[in-house]
Amino acid sequence: MLPEFVWDASMLEGNPFTFPEVKTLLDGVTIGGRKISDQEQVLNLAESSKRLLAMVRGSQFELSKPIFTELNSIVARKEALEWGMFRGEGQEKNYTPDVGLGEHGRYTPLPTLPNAPELNRVFSDGVAALQECGPFERATIFFLFGALQQFFFDGNKRTSRFMMNGVLMSHGIDAISVPAAKAQEFNEKMVRFYLSKDATEMMTFLVGCHPEAEAILPPVQR
Repeated sequence: MLPEFVWDASMLEGNPFTFPEVKTLLDGVTIGGRKISDQEQVLNLAESSKRLLAMVRGSQFELSKPIFTELNSIVARKEALEWGMFRGEGQEKNYTPDVGLGEHGRYTPLPTLPNAPELNRVFSDGVAALQECGPFERATIFFLFGALQQFFFDGNKRTSRFMMNGVLMSHGIDAISVPAAKAQEFNEKMVRFYLSKDATEMMTFLVGCHPEAEAILPPVQR
């Protein structure tokens, strides 16, 4: 399912690669007429997927900063201002990125500070709090936690989805892939999440994307 998973993830980023093109690229054949940056994003998603699977199979995955930053170093390679480290831990100490919310303006996370003291504190506190949750809740909340706090200059949602799926798979639960057909719905609900900080709608949406959604959700939410 790697080509399908990668294509779904790339569609959420607005990547123009079609599903057949993703399959062709993953088979080692370049696609003419496509931007190199779009091609690299697809290849980074594929490599990140393989690395995550290797971590899970080797019982190496854990909800930790080293795993989080390693996955981001692959996901956002050559795309972000800096990758594989929290904002402020590299050469850039001041720039704070924000998230475009369309007609609702922009969402600005915690500021970038030298050595990222606040981001590190928030991450540690958040991961500690999530230990009280069951694996499914812990996984989906971490995705929203990472997307909200914007620990990296780019690739936050992608990296946080990989962490979400790492938690799920390491507990014997199938991964969640947001179908390309639901990309607009995903983006609309994420905007509302950034505005309200209420995770209920997005968590229900993510559960609805799970392969066993019918068994998990009550009938009124399917």
